[in-house]
Amino acid sequence: MKAAIEKFLAYLRSVRNASAHTLRNYASDLQQFHTYLTPPDSPPIKVADIDHRVIREYLGHLHDQKLQKSSMARKLATLRSFLKFCAREGIVRENAARLVATPKLPKRVPSILSAEEMNEFLDGLAQVQRPKAKRPSAQAAQDAALLLQRDRAILELLYASGLRVSELTGLNIDDVDRKERMLRVIGKGNKERIIPYGSKAEEAFERYWPIRGKLLTRSRNSGDGRAVFLSHEGRRMGNRSVSRVVKKYVRLMNVSWDLHPHSLRHAFASHLLADGADLRAIQELLGHSSLSTTQRYTHASIRQLMEVYDKAHPHA
Repeated sequence: MKAAIEKFLAYLRSVRNASAHTLRNYASDLQQFHTYLTPPDSPPIKVADIDHRVIREYLGHLHDQKLQKSSMARKLATLRSFLKFCAREGIVRENAARLVATPKLPKRVPSILSAEEMNEFLDGLAQVQRPKAKRPSAQAAQDAALLLQRDRAILELLYASGLRVSELTGLNIDDVDRKERMLRVIGKGNKERIIPYGSKAEEAFERYWPIRGKLLTRSRNSGDGRAVFLSHEGRRMGNRSVSRVVKKYVRLMNVSWDLHPHSLRHAFASHLLADGADLRAIQELLGHSSLSTTQRYTHASIRQLMEVYDKAHPHA
């Protein structure tokens, strides 16, 4: 079974262009399943011996461990993907996980900030003052000035383009057409799409560009020269670093939102829809393979409309 898992992870890495975060999740889920099937002093199990009864017993075990339904659903989805791959490779005859029902989850509609709130947040970045250290060094002061321009570019671009955080950190110099204000993005499944960005993102981007050159001089790894967004050490930023950037400015601007990179993607789609953009066009911009995924933003917009109605209607 271990060999099949390694082959599957290699497929995700090379063919599906899965992110490092996705690979870690798949590897962790499959290792946990493998450990469950092979307790100490027991012979190794073959993938062909896995049937739907084994998988249901495993989900029962996870339930006994007080695991949340959302986590159980994700682990089942991992097993479905893995066994689907094994069936395609002829390792098993059928995907046994397809016979196991997904734990029922409550429907969640993404929480979307209004266009006014988002604009106020982004426009306020220019007035952000970083907390002063007791004895700031010259290097620390220089870093603060450099990173402020970089962080503004990150936040503006996330909202302007609706990028996934992994797509933002994966951007290379050759992917950016600054003259036409267009991005070439390689998304899930190694699918390419072209995304425009607006004037405010352009302004933040252009302010960051000379900063990027200064950050790049700190890198000892010449391979980082392709990356658009760099850390203070001149290396390509990771997904967690971008998440920390978002959280940091929520804190510095003293707002109570639970904001994260994906919130900006949600806001991008919801505000386009509210302004009359076609749902199919939004699907293309987001890189969704299914229109039903994009339709979640319709539900969010309707919910916001009802909240406005309840507050404003004289007889509501």
